[in-house]
Amino acid sequence: MYEGVSFIPMTWTDMLYLAPELSLAVIFLLLIVLDLFLPKRVSRLSIGWLTFAGLLVSLGLVIWRIADMNQAGAEAEAIHLLSNSYRIDDFGSLLKIVFLTGTALIVLLGLGSVREDEAITDKGEFFYLLLPAVIGAMILSSSGNLITLYIGLELLSLTSYVLVGMRRKSSLSAEAAFKYLVTGGISSAFVLFGMSYIYGVTGSVDLAVIAAALPGAIVNFKALVYVGYFFMLAGFGIKIAAAPFHAWAPDVYQGAPSPVSAFLAVIAKGAALAVLFRVTFNTLLIAANGGDATVSDDIFFALLVLAAAAMLAGTATALRQKNAKRLLALSGVANAGYMLVPIGISITVVHSSNFSEFVYYLVAYLFMTVGAFAVLTVVSRAAGHEELKAFSGMYYRAPWTAAAMVVFVLSLAGLPVSGGFFGKLFILLGAANAKAYWLVAIIVVSSVISYYFYFGLVRQMFMRSGSDDRELRVSGAAGVVIWLCAIVTIALGLFPGPLMSGIDAVFSIRYDLLFG
Repeated sequence: MYEGVSFIPMTWTDMLYLAPELSLAVIFLLLIVLDLFLPKRVSRLSIGWLTFAGLLVSLGLVIWRIADMNQAGAEAEAIHLLSNSYRIDDFGSLLKIVFLTGTALIVLLGLGSVREDEAITDKGEFFYLLLPAVIGAMILSSSGNLITLYIGLELLSLTSYVLVGMRRKSSLSAEAAFKYLVTGGISSAFVLFGMSYIYGVTGSVDLAVIAAALPGAIVNFKALVYVGYFFMLAGFGIKIAAAPFHAWAPDVYQGAPSPVSAFLAVIAKGAALAVLFRVTFNTLLIAANGGDATVSDDIFFALLVLAAAAMLAGTATALRQKNAKRLLALSGVANAGYMLVPIGISITVVHSSNFSEFVYYLVAYLFMTVGAFAVLTVVSRAAGHEELKAFSGMYYRAPWTAAAMVVFVLSLAGLPVSGGFFGKLFILLGAANAKAYWLVAIIVVSSVISYYFYFGLVRQMFMRSGSDDRELRVSGAAGVVIWLCAIVTIALGLFPGPLMSGIDAVFSIRYDLLFG
């Protein structure tokens, strides 16, 4: 029996701690019943609005919990549930805020685009399936052992497979769903196989126990420890679409509905990165302090190699890309590389702000990517295709929407007065402080390469004349998403300090990640 621990029933206090996840689960079940009994003549967009409201309720509960836990400052200890299989800490809560905010924006974008997409036959299902997907992401961010982690991973993955194939009248969507199912299954198999080795050499699935047992396991089963961690790294590399595990991303993003592509680019990717952050720091850092640091150093170095490969492959492959959605998919590959850097450089004497750098860039990436997908949704619906030439002459048809897209492009390229600029700058300075100068060079080179294809979009909008001179129509919901994302992107570029200070004020590596 696992750890010799008998079954421990949940208390009402435990249920209160799990209120954000449980509220979404209850709303999901209610919406399924509502969708079954609503007359066909009633618009399913009402389900979308209820989904949006449910996400806001869950977001409010997470914010209330993080405020309650930090009344005494960042030194508040984590709350352990279900024999430490689930943790309520600032690490998980901050990431849940990001995931819920991003999903709410994606639902709002769907409300502005799904109504006119005739290929999506089950419009209510499109909205409420996002709830179990984001619950999976929330479970991943709070997992305290490998079993809980895998449950969250599969919940997120299985619902994502269905969401990718929601455009049932589109052959591209069916192809994308099949490819995502196959690659996702391979990814899950790699992760599970790696977990089995870690369990075999440590005798536990609890991250804290693994950390304590790992120094001894390295002495006796060093090769098997490498196998376990590298298989897990490969599995999560597929999930975050980091090179050389990224080949599925352009096809899947192209075939999926645009809001679902945005969900995969931000929420699914962010959840997998959160798991990598927690597993590597929770186990390998402590193991390195307990004895032979060779294995720990090698795995962190492998993360940096994966980051470098993602940055270079993503930007180089995007140079010849003519499809806007595939371009954003490859941009996501490069951005996965940037977000892997704070994880891979580990903690040094002169650098310990890894989590702040990671979350800041994830927040900036959320708003600039969701905003870019929102503009693409509007443009592709008007043009009838998703090629870059659909943006031709956009400045003359919708000048304010074109201006918003320029903001997103500046941020994706990492240029000043944008959130993406400071996000990349903080990561670059962190790598420099850790003396990973070769990685600093790759960050700079990949950013410079990306200017070519990002500004290809600007060139299309301002320097090309389109075949359609009609004014570009932007729905109210899509317009709210576009401008909210643009305003936050600019605000992060003008005032980066408040967000960084806010993260540092509540997060403690010692209490929220390592020993909490």
